[in-house]
Amino acid sequence: MGTVFIRRDDKIEALQGIRVLDFSRVLAGPFCSMILGDLGAEVIKVEAPGGSDETRKWGPPFKNEVSAYYLCANRNKKSVTIDLKSIKGKEIIQKLVQNSDVVIQNFKTGTMERLGLSYEDLSKINPGIIYCSITSFGETGPYKSYPGYDFIIQAMSGLMSITGTKESGPQKVGVAMTDVLTGLYACIGIESALLERKQSGKGQKIDLSLYESAVSSLVNIASNYLMSGKIPERLGNHHANIVPYQTFRTKDGEMVIAVGNDRQFQALCNIIHQSSLAQQPKFRTNPDRVQNREELTAILQEAFEKETTSYWQEQCHEHNIPVGPIQNMDEIRKDPQLEARHFFQSIQHPIAGEMDILGSPLHLSRTPPRVKKHPPEAGEHNEEILQSLGLSESEIQSYKNNQWI
Repeated sequence: MGTVFIRRDDKIEALQGIRVLDFSRVLAGPFCSMILGDLGAEVIKVEAPGGSDETRKWGPPFKNEVSAYYLCANRNKKSVTIDLKSIKGKEIIQKLVQNSDVVIQNFKTGTMERLGLSYEDLSKINPGIIYCSITSFGETGPYKSYPGYDFIIQAMSGLMSITGTKESGPQKVGVAMTDVLTGLYACIGIESALLERKQSGKGQKIDLSLYESAVSSLVNIASNYLMSGKIPERLGNHHANIVPYQTFRTKDGEMVIAVGNDRQFQALCNIIHQSSLAQQPKFRTNPDRVQNREELTAILQEAFEKETTSYWQEQCHEHNIPVGPIQNMDEIRKDPQLEARHFFQSIQHPIAGEMDILGSPLHLSRTPPRVKKHPPEAGEHNEEILQSLGLSESEIQSYKNNQWI
C-alpha cells in the first residue's frame, strides 16, 4: 500500500550530526522531535523504566498492543528508559548531555528543576545546549503551574469561541491542533537557536507554551478584534473577512468554494450563468459581499444545488476558482495528488508488523526527510546507548537489576 520515499542523497541529511535528548511525551514535544529526526537528527527518546509516554496506552485502535496514537509522532527515534529520580539515572543523562545539542522537555513547570535537570544545571555541563521547555502556559506568569492538555488550551485561547455555529455552541478543532502548532514553533525555535550558536558558540533556553502558540494562531481573527473591539462570532464554515468563502451543498454532496478576489467572483458568476451579479453594487467588491453575505449566499446556494460536486469542480478548475470536496480519510488515502507526492509511507514495526504512516510534507531537493526507524518500544535501545557511554555489560546488568533503566 505504502510508497517508499524517494531518496535524493543517502549520504547527506539536513540535521546530520545533531543529537536531541527528548524527554517529552504525548504530542507537542514528540511531534517536534519527530520532525527533527525526519531531517536527520539523532533523537533519543527518554522515558521512565517501562515507558512513561501516555500515548502508548491511548486507544483503541491498537495493533498487537501498539497504539496508533503513539505511532503518529515517534518515528526516527531511539528509546532509552532511565529513572530520573535516581543518582545513577541522572549520571546517565549528564553523560548524554555532554555530547548532545538539544534537550526537549514538557514536564510541568518546576519538575526538571527539582530533578536537577534544568537549563541552568545542564548548561553547566554543556554551555552549547539548546534547551526547549514546552508547557501549557509558560514558565512565568500566574498560570505557570497549571496543568493542561490541548482541549483546555483550545477552550482558553479563543479557538473554540470561533469554531462551530451560533446553534452548535463552541466546538474544538478535530485534532489536537495546539499541540501540532506548538511542535512546529518548537522546531522553528530550536533550529534558529542552532543557527545562532554557530555565531556565538552559546546555547540558550526556549520557553514555549501551548497557550501562546494557540493564541498566535488566531491571526486575522485576533487582528479584527484588536482593530475594531468587536468580539468575533462563530461563523461555522463561513469566513469572517471574505465572501464567498464557505461550504455549499450540491446536487450530490458538499464542497468548499474560496473566492479570494473580485476577478474570481466574476468568474464564479459566469459559471453559474449569472454574470450580472458581479456588477451589482451590493456584490461588486469583497467588502460589499461581506456586508450582504446572507443574500448572496442564498443566491449561490440555489445555483449550486442544480449540479453535482464533480461538475462544479470541473467548472471551477477550468476558470481558476479555488474549489475542493470535503474528503474523509479513506478518500484522502486514495488521493492521487498525495500518491504522486509519495506522502504515505510504509514501515515495518517489530511488534505491530507492516503499516502505513503519514510522511513528511517537507520536500528538500538535496536533503529530503526520510523515514528510517520505526517508533521505538520503551527501552529498545538501552544497551546500545549505555554501551556508547562506555558502560560494560556487567554495569548495564546492574542498572537493569536496580531498575535504573
